[in-house]
Amino acid sequence: MMTNLFSVFDPSTSVMNFSLNWISTILGLTLIPFMYWFMPSRYNLIWNKILLILHHEFKTLLGPSGHKGSTFMFISLFSLIMFNNFLGLFPYIFTSSSHLTLTLTLALPLWLSFMIYGWINHTQHMFAHLVPQGTPAILMPFMVCIETISNIIRPGTLAVRLTANMIAGHLLLTLLGNTGPTLSYSLLSLLIIAQIALLTLESAVAIIQAYVFAVLSTLYSSEVN
Repeated sequence: MMTNLFSVFDPSTSVMNFSLNWISTILGLTLIPFMYWFMPSRYNLIWNKILLILHHEFKTLLGPSGHKGSTFMFISLFSLIMFNNFLGLFPYIFTSSSHLTLTLTLALPLWLSFMIYGWINHTQHMFAHLVPQGTPAILMPFMVCIETISNIIRPGTLAVRLTANMIAGHLLLTLLGNTGPTLSYSLLSLLIIAQIALLTLESAVAIIQAYVFAVLSTLYSSEVN
């Protein structure tokens, strides 16, 4: 009885005299992410450095009243937009960030959640934001209207800014590229140089627009605390 009971602990299962029972000892190590197995590459180090800089900057923008871990939401937003912007620079790849369907889907829920949270939890603070400090009493009604309109159009400006910048660069690249077959060899070389310069500019715009979107979203969230 005792022999049968403890036989489950015997390393009896083997293949070519190699005990398979001991595999369970190292099975947990396979669940560890690969980043802990290998030395991080230069790309990993650069990306981690960028994320760390963004974390500190967003943390500063949110201020001491910001909730812990909220910076990771904006870092993820930055990563998503930049990834989509860069993908659109490759030929025959759909640029999703150049359509209001995606940009409004990102901007509208963020702005709406900030507004709902602010008006429910910090109502007096939100009313104070409608009248800037030092406004003369006669101008207060007008300032309330102006601030209300500027607050309502925020998600639209966020979405349209990103969409317009993505569309403008891609249209310019396409229009210049379509003139290539009709040009002479001398002009064609100039066109290729111009296209490379525009592509470099678009790469910078892809990063800048993602950064602007994330920073403005962070600033909007910091206003409701």
